[in-house]
Amino acid sequence: QLQLVETGGGLVQPGGSLTLSCAASGFPLSGYTIGWFRQAPGKEREWVCSISSSGRDYVCADSVQGRFTVSRNNADGTGELQMDTLRPEDTAVYYCAAAVKWSLRTEDHVYWGQGTQVTISS
Repeated sequence: QLQLVETGGGLVQPGGSLTLSCAASGFPLSGYTIGWFRQAPGKEREWVCSISSSGRDYVCADSVQGRFTVSRNNADGTGELQMDTLRPEDTAVYYCAAAVKWSLRTEDHVYWGQGTQVTISS
């Protein structure tokens, strides 16, 4: 079965940090762009960060720039989203996804995880 699994979500206070991990089952994640997306209650899913298959190219949305860091380890086939200085507005379900080519578009990502809840609250 081809799937992605995210881990690392939880509840943290504003200003805190969380690290999300993404692992693939049934296919080599190393050959894919990894995208991170999030969806808050009542809102559309939005793109957060992406990293190319090689790891050389990466970019994050303006709303998280300077606070979130995207990385990957192709040796063990995992991706990671380091989230620092978290804000209440970062509360959402976070998804990792895989795209065959470099793309930030939701529709270009062919494999998706089930999502992990991130809640920022005091």
